[in-house]
Amino acid sequence: MNNSYTVSPMLETVSETLPQGDLKSSLDRAERLNKTKSLLLVVPLLAFITVFFLLPIGAMLLRSIQNPTLSTAMPQTAAALANWEGTALPDEQLFATVGHEILALQEARQLDSVGSDLNRVMGDAKSLMARTARGLASKVVVPGAFNTTMTGIDKRWGQIGTWMQLKKMAPAYSATNYLAALDLRYDDQGKVVQQPESRRIYVSILIKTLMVALGITALCMILGYPLAYMLATLPAKTSNLLMVMVLLPFWTSLLVRTSAWMVILQSNGVLNSTLNSMGLINQPLELMYNMFGTVIAMTHILLPFMVLPMFSVMKSIDTTYTRAAHSMGASSFRTFVQIYFPLSLPGLSAGGILVFILATGYYITPALVGGRTGQVISNFIAYHMQTSLNWGLAAAIASILLMIVLVLYWIYDRVVGINNMKLG
Repeated sequence: MNNSYTVSPMLETVSETLPQGDLKSSLDRAERLNKTKSLLLVVPLLAFITVFFLLPIGAMLLRSIQNPTLSTAMPQTAAALANWEGTALPDEQLFATVGHEILALQEARQLDSVGSDLNRVMGDAKSLMARTARGLASKVVVPGAFNTTMTGIDKRWGQIGTWMQLKKMAPAYSATNYLAALDLRYDDQGKVVQQPESRRIYVSILIKTLMVALGITALCMILGYPLAYMLATLPAKTSNLLMVMVLLPFWTSLLVRTSAWMVILQSNGVLNSTLNSMGLINQPLELMYNMFGTVIAMTHILLPFMVLPMFSVMKSIDTTYTRAAHSMGASSFRTFVQIYFPLSLPGLSAGGILVFILATGYYITPALVGGRTGQVISNFIAYHMQTSLNWGLAAAIASILLMIVLVLYWIYDRVVGINNMKLG
């Protein structure tokens, strides 16, 4: 009480001695100083997120729309094609421009690399460029004769579809990679059409990846919920021992755990040998190099990511709710369904989202255990990054996967988000 009566006169004295403007300025400076301190505390985190998260994603999105081959290697051709209307064959000037730049690439020994890059969109571009370069190099082309000469070397130069394909590749930025990632392409009239059935790959693989991720998430929920419940309700000594067993996989490498599943699931592995010795099977089961092996191995690897969020939520559930329900005559089953399970839903949903996102991007386990039929979309992204070097297509596929995951998370947050959860 004494302090309150002492401080109040002091504040009044300060407010009386300082002019109103000076007092307001002092308060503003103090507020700005506090905001600056708060911002400085957040700067390291913002810098980390920007450098290691936002910038890589931005670079990936930019790379997915880049198509610089024609505009960089054949800039005059790209500029001329941009002005070509596409209703009839180009004029002699455009033929001459293409011919001269093909010869220049041949002299610079860059024609093979340029043809390979163009081949990713236009399937016969490399052979067309090489054949045209050889034909033009072996002849003396008089001015005004590039049209007839190039058409005579290869009939494809006399088709509007060939020029239309080149026109679509002329801009430095285009949606070509996204079309390829969605099994689409430009036809000879410049319209977007589906790829031939034999070349439709990515959409089916993407759907299969999402279905596999959902299945693995469901399995982890079914297997992880009872385990998390035991960890939250058993005595501390037993619970701590089980928690060590749950955390044990984190102490070993992902590659080691995947290799262990390869030893277990292979034709002469532990599981097949055990079943054979028990007389349950006559020949080894196909447990590896298929989707079954991928799902089993990934479920085991991702299970701790489901258990830990559920355990943290279940551990914080107040037991007085369940005791009150029992005291009012509710059965154990009804108490669990209407009281305990709704309270544990935040942990279940958090674990489900975490497992689903991790499952959509897994690479090592499907590559080693899944084989050809057990691969997911991440394996194709890695293939284009490491083998085919089609980084634009890899970036487009990864961007589409990112967008799908963000949309699904937004739907989840709107439908079954934590704010929408109510006690049943």
